[in-house]
Amino acid sequence: MKKEYWKKWAKAALIRATKTFAQTALAGITVGAAFADINWITLVSVAGVAFVASILTSLAGLPEVEEVKE
Repeated sequence: MKKEYWKKWAKAALIRATKTFAQTALAGITVGAAFADINWITLVSVAGVAFVASILTSLAGLPEVEEVKE
């Protein structure tokens, strides 16, 4: 595969993973919870696992990145 493809893939995969991280973190914050009541270590840990899972899922392919035919 070409270098340009992998650059596009990495950018798209990181964007998806970052969005997944943010969505997972948001889901972990209870509505109405006080700032001090949130277990931030667990929240970031779970969101981090979702980030890694998103990157691994992206290995199967990303529809927004066209595959290079050689």
